[in-house]
Amino acid sequence: MEETRKRRRKQKKKRLVLKTALFTALVGLLAVGTGAWYIVNQLNDTAASAYQGLNRGDKSELRVQPVDVGKDNFSMLILGSDFRDGDSGGERTDTMIVATFNKGDRSIKLTSIPRDTYTEIIGYTEGPFYDKINHAHAFGGIDMAIDTVENLLDIPIDHYGLARFDGLVDIIDALDGIEVDVTYEFNFNEKSRDVDFDFTKGPTHMDGEMALAYARERKSAEGGGDKGRGIRQQQVIESIIDRTASLSSITRFNDFFDAIGNNLQMDLTFGNIVSLHGYASSIDSIETLQLQTDGHMRQDIYGNNIWYEDAVEEELLELQHTLREHLELPVENDSTLETPTSDSLD
Repeated sequence: MEETRKRRRKQKKKRLVLKTALFTALVGLLAVGTGAWYIVNQLNDTAASAYQGLNRGDKSELRVQPVDVGKDNFSMLILGSDFRDGDSGGERTDTMIVATFNKGDRSIKLTSIPRDTYTEIIGYTEGPFYDKINHAHAFGGIDMAIDTVENLLDIPIDHYGLARFDGLVDIIDALDGIEVDVTYEFNFNEKSRDVDFDFTKGPTHMDGEMALAYARERKSAEGGGDKGRGIRQQQVIESIIDRTASLSSITRFNDFFDAIGNNLQMDLTFGNIVSLHGYASSIDSIETLQLQTDGHMRQDIYGNNIWYEDAVEEELLELQHTLREHLELPVENDSTLETPTSDSLD
């Protein structure tokens, strides 16, 4: 009898522990669910305010059908603008990065295009017109920028995102900063923004202003000019992606979503964004590429001596091949393709 009573007491104790655990789990789920519901609503509102479709419609002319980002391979043009209220002239996009996504292995490639790349600006005039690629957006907006990048890289651009550099400061500050591995020592000073930073090699925690300075630096001897700046911009973008990959790292949700909504323009819907969750595990293994170019001075149409970057033909053809393979598109006979350079068009 005594053994039976002990066994029953143990069973009651186990049931009590189980009920307590279940209750605790339920409370936890309710708490997480409430927070998740709040985040979902905020993200939905932010996506709606940032959304701006393209004049071309919902698909590239290089596609037979629109892509489904949750089921298909796709590409996205990421543009960064230094344009500020009160600036004159068109909005040039000094950052141009093409992100390609492969659904099979959930891989992501980021390809940086130097802003001074000399290429045909598609749709600007009736006949062929060549200029720096970062002028495309100033001439004809997002659609012209996309058409020009499609022509250069020989791939469809399915979606886009345009962020203003000033907005990155607010976004990064709302994330309580990002970690970036600085590759060399340099000083960045800009009186117009009242900033003066000394960068040292190694992992560095950066607030928004410091990260913006790092992304824009191109004057020091070791900086590598615009090509090096493109690499640093990729680093900053990767760090932002890495920081936002885990919702637990975001503590200032209102500031974060406000910063995005005020400074980001894109053609991704809320449903598109939700469909991208499958790539979360790929964040730590993003491959970065860069269009290789050779720079030199030449005269523009006004007779001014301007610095241009010509795409290295063999490197461009290889890059086109790599990106088409990543998107699982047919790869054409590379030997039939020709790359125009500024010298050949003088």
